[in-house]
Amino acid sequence: MAFRVGGKNASSGMGVAEHSISTYQELQRKKVHRYVIFKIDEIKKEVVIEKTGGPAESYDDFTASLPENDCRYAVYDFDFVTSENCQKSKIFFIAWSPSVARIRSKMLYATSKDRFRRELEGIHYEIQATDPTEMDLEVLRERAN
Repeated sequence: MAFRVGGKNASSGMGVAEHSISTYQELQRKKVHRYVIFKIDEIKKEVVIEKTGGPAESYDDFTASLPENDCRYAVYDFDFVTSENCQKSKIFFIAWSPSVARIRSKMLYATSKDRFRRELEGIHYEIQATDPTEMDLEVLRERAN
């Protein structure tokens, strides 16, 4: 069965809010946001936006916005300078699943991740993190270079 934006998917029963896709596209194409944090609305059964961060916000602002004890999906637009002194940007998809999160939450996010991730075209790298060290800024730097 095809996965429709705004619709429900057969395996996890999870849809994606139209606004989630359009906000991601604003980050990707227009650089309106530095990051977008998504959560699963268990009542609506869809992935919705929890928070966006403006272009001037730092990576620390982003990581501080993730809950310590619950799962989230996030997209972060990482700017860096290459060894050839070129300004570059890579988009990271981060599946945040802290070890202290509820088992039900971890299962829900794990089973919905791949289908949601496929809706976001143009992601360069994906990181799965269960604690902050697994998504440290150095980890992004290493992956991007």
